[in-house]
Amino acid sequence: MQTGTSALPQTLLQRSWQRACLGLGATPDEALFGRLLDAYREPQRHYHTLQHLSECIALLEPALPLAEQAGEVEFALWFHDAVYEIGRHDNELVSAQWAGRAALELSGDPASATRIDALVMATQHAAEPATRDAQLLVDVDLGILGASPGRFDQYETQVRAEYADVPDEVFRPRRKALLQTFLARPVLYGTSHFRALREAPARSNLTRSIAALAR
Repeated sequence: MQTGTSALPQTLLQRSWQRACLGLGATPDEALFGRLLDAYREPQRHYHTLQHLSECIALLEPALPLAEQAGEVEFALWFHDAVYEIGRHDNELVSAQWAGRAALELSGDPASATRIDALVMATQHAAEPATRDAQLLVDVDLGILGASPGRFDQYETQVRAEYADVPDEVFRPRRKALLQTFLARPVLYGTSHFRALREAPARSNLTRSIAALAR
């Protein structure tokens, strides 16, 4: 059973989807909206759910004026975890390809579709974001690191549930190493907006979680 996906803020989701499509100069596609909602409701998900998407939208909304192409950033956000299967290593790639195809079909703008594809790929967190819009999207995706301690602990529990088949002796050192990689970065957030909001609590959460995993 997924955690935190009951009583979802449907008005937030609908408002965001409409704004994202209109930002591409396209009519909102209600069928695609439904497909995306279904994707985030898949039973293997515990963190990468509509709860995560809704929290990301809530973080992005007040920061949209920072974007160069706000519609593209919000559209990419909807697709950044659209494909999520445990154990496969190309979730972002397949999500990005879906996003690019959908954007092209809706807007008819190949350049915009290419940028949206690249934005989704930036959420792999494998390299420094290359553009201001990628910085913003990545900061939103990593916003959970700077959430309240209670929400961050819930996030860690949800991630563990997604990897329930992985034994503790494998999961704990791998998770610890990943969190240490984030903590070792000179800054976690590329935009001054999110650094001011979430950098300090994120470092506190990461330090606490790493210590717990080491026990």
